[in-house]
Amino acid sequence: MTAVHGELRVVDDVPAAFATLVADEAPTSIALSGGGTAKQAYEALAGVDLAWNAVDVWYGDERWVPVDDPESNEGMTRTVLLDRVHPAAVHSMRGAGATIDAAAAAYDAELAAAPPIDLVHLGLGPDGHTASLFPGSAALDVDDRLVVPNGDDLHSHPRLTFTYPALARSRLVVFTVAGAEKREAFARVRAGDDLPATHVDAARVVWLADPAALG
Repeated sequence: MTAVHGELRVVDDVPAAFATLVADEAPTSIALSGGGTAKQAYEALAGVDLAWNAVDVWYGDERWVPVDDPESNEGMTRTVLLDRVHPAAVHSMRGAGATIDAAAAAYDAELAAAPPIDLVHLGLGPDGHTASLFPGSAALDVDDRLVVPNGDDLHSHPRLTFTYPALARSRLVVFTVAGAEKREAFARVRAGDDLPATHVDAARVVWLADPAALG
């Protein structure tokens, strides 16, 4: 089996491989993610040589919580990466509006007015979700918006998320998949099962996976 929609690279150290790939690509815009693997990837990324003063930072999804909440993707990325490297701009999802609907509309408009993002980082949930595109959720069917509110019964906070059209307009999507707990979901994606991550497409898609996730 091979990865759907993209190139599969099997690596021993996914965070290190991600940091190296970003350094090689030298993006001027990047969309960040959340989760344990993403945190490790951004800790590794903080140590590579990149012209951060020319990089705009976006978010592919975010929980509707304050930035200083432990569950905030932005809060995590600021602590482990952004406060250390000082990018040109940080486009906050949580700070885009007073309500989740207002923030979604504002971020959608901001993203639509910007050039396509050079590199979007995504993870893979055990249920096959990516960004905050959850199985069976309404956001999967959106084709006229780049950013929408979304959620499901299994996750405690409402979310903001990129839609498939937002991902499709990016120049490169990089998935990081690490650990045996992702093995089943990754096997299903590679088999082409109907999971949110299976349907992500972009100009280029690269999957970085370790042997544990590959099985």
